[in-house]
Amino acid sequence: MGIHSIRIQNFKSIKDSEEVLLKQLNVLIGANGVGKSNFISFFKFLNRLYEQQLQLYIAQNGMADNFLHFGRKYSDSLTGEIIFDSKSREGYKFSMIPDLTGNLLFSEEWYNTINNAGKYFCSSIGSSGSVESVLKTRLTATNNNLLPQFAGLKLFHFHDTGFNAKMKQPCNTHDYAFLQEDGGNIAAFLYRLQESSLANFRMIEKVVQSIAPFFGGFYLQPDEINGQQIFLRWREKGFDQLFTAHNLSDGTLRMICLATLLLQPNLPEVIIIDEPELGLHPFAISKLASMLQSAAEHTQIIISTQSVTLVNHFEADDIIVVDRVDNHETLFRRQSTEELSVWLKDYSLGELWEKNVLGGRPRLEEFT
Repeated sequence: MGIHSIRIQNFKSIKDSEEVLLKQLNVLIGANGVGKSNFISFFKFLNRLYEQQLQLYIAQNGMADNFLHFGRKYSDSLTGEIIFDSKSREGYKFSMIPDLTGNLLFSEEWYNTINNAGKYFCSSIGSSGSVESVLKTRLTATNNNLLPQFAGLKLFHFHDTGFNAKMKQPCNTHDYAFLQEDGGNIAAFLYRLQESSLANFRMIEKVVQSIAPFFGGFYLQPDEINGQQIFLRWREKGFDQLFTAHNLSDGTLRMICLATLLLQPNLPEVIIIDEPELGLHPFAISKLASMLQSAAEHTQIIISTQSVTLVNHFEADDIIVVDRVDNHETLFRRQSTEELSVWLKDYSLGELWEKNVLGGRPRLEEFT
């Protein structure tokens, strides 16, 4: 089903997003610091809310002042609403307020659904003064649709490719139910695909080989000494020696994670990625665009990007331009292929972005 729309109020740079309509493929573009990553990070906020881990997440990321629009001095509440179905308006809404110690407390939670008679209604589920959402506990027995939609929201971030990155470390051989958001179980997940979905596994190898011709293929087996562990190992073409993830470039390792995410047989309901093109060669970005478009036929995709090369592979209808109004408030504008048709006869979408026809570029007054 995916997400029909989302509205965010007083979250970081987003004072009021108004209702942002989401399609199967959604590509956010804009200058640095305008709020693209804040929009993406709101889904992580929702994920932690759903998993009842929100207070720990808030404490680890600067308390209420770091989440409220310009802090407690300017914003007295944080509100979000997510609608999953355009017809039934099935969805969820919450409001939070800061306390004197810098925590955020729920003032109210609501859910929208349709009853057995087919009639729409909005119902409060309480939680006033609670530090954690009651969504997961209150709706378990009463609603069969909303919770799976929340469980299907998956935010991925493969940026950490440093020496101690989780994707470079051994993982549990049996940790393969789903791909983790940071790729920390990439070896075990690929091992599962190798054993149970060989066609998908081979497609992933071919994509990696297309951007890294030296790559001969994965070697995925439980560790010979500790069978409960597995490493991401591979061979170079023409050689028998085994290498690990530490011997891969950052771009190649990120592409392995992206290809695994987008070419797996059972895709999450919604895939959300912040700047997936980071560290990729332009040819690899073209491959990434193809995988995103293919995956969008089966699941909903939400990404942000700074790459003109990546934008050139999409339609104007896929693009949401993010700007900051008066240098402090984030604004979202969906583009239209029809409205840009005259421009698109002579220019690519990326060129229109560079020429500031679409917006989403730094303004001259920001440098004066």
